[in-house]
Amino acid sequence: MSHDVRFGLDTFGDVTVDGAGRRLHQAQVIRDVVAEGVLADQVGIDAFGVGEHHRDDYAVSSPDMVLAAIAAKTERITLGTAVTVLSSDDPVRVYERFATLDAISGGRAEITLGRGSFIESFPLFGYNLEDYDVLFTEKVDLFARLRTERAVTWKGRTRAGLTDAEVYPKTERGSIPTWIGVGGTPESVVRAARYGFNLALAIIGGAPARFRPFVDLYYRALEEYGHPRLPVAVHSPGFVAETDDAARELLYPHFKANRDRIGRERGWGPSTRADYDNEVEHGAVVAGSPETVARKIAATVRALGIDRFDLKYSNGTLPHADLMRCIELYGTQVVPRVRELLA
Repeated sequence: MSHDVRFGLDTFGDVTVDGAGRRLHQAQVIRDVVAEGVLADQVGIDAFGVGEHHRDDYAVSSPDMVLAAIAAKTERITLGTAVTVLSSDDPVRVYERFATLDAISGGRAEITLGRGSFIESFPLFGYNLEDYDVLFTEKVDLFARLRTERAVTWKGRTRAGLTDAEVYPKTERGSIPTWIGVGGTPESVVRAARYGFNLALAIIGGAPARFRPFVDLYYRALEEYGHPRLPVAVHSPGFVAETDDAARELLYPHFKANRDRIGRERGWGPSTRADYDNEVEHGAVVAGSPETVARKIAATVRALGIDRFDLKYSNGTLPHADLMRCIELYGTQVVPRVRELLA
């Protein structure tokens, strides 16, 4: 299995600062994300994912638009999301947009559906947070049917029903590879298996090995539902620089500011340097020199038996120039080294 492992990069389009520490305009950040996606293609990365948010610290609210711009300037990289917040969107529109992206890119689109870890999109689009579970459950069900690209008849309570509805454009390959992003609930893992979606595990804290039971549960559930074995991916934050010290020191202030802002919104205390160092050494944060990062990724691949590793390389306000260097090192040094270690 190891020789087939694929390597991706994910970004949320975090609003970054310039060399003088000034916040960039969101428009500039979006142009920078396009440049990052183009570089990822040039250095041989397999996949590039862009997340969807609706708040001032992330610039990307419509990933498919950004991915279409990257598609037009790239040749081979797979283009997807990290994640598409399906609960506050319409499954028909989502499928149409990604089928369009698939056409523009010559069959390189994929999609990762998720609940999203933020809730700003619910009031923005007129959805009630009390319907959080039913919205996702129903919309995933409808999306699974749309993915067959055949006429769909469907009824639910969160949107109008469909009778023999056809959705256009169709894709040339007959469907779009679809993942479900899971943060760690067994129900979500089983749901992904039930619909025959690939599984993407967001491991953003703690030791990756503790997610092994979710991988095993997914494979068991696939078997019970009569599906073939499907790919499992891990998405984890990290950053590559020339040396371990450079990576840690460059990343820390931006990582802390990002965590602390989210912490204030959710009632956590401020994160400490000791917490950060512990996550880098033993937890989910994959930061360091190319050799250190490669060893940590290889260990995660082995521990979980996964088919793909996606590095969430954007970390809060960490500047674009540092992100570009990280992408270059990941593609030219980290990925070849992980392949060696797994061979």
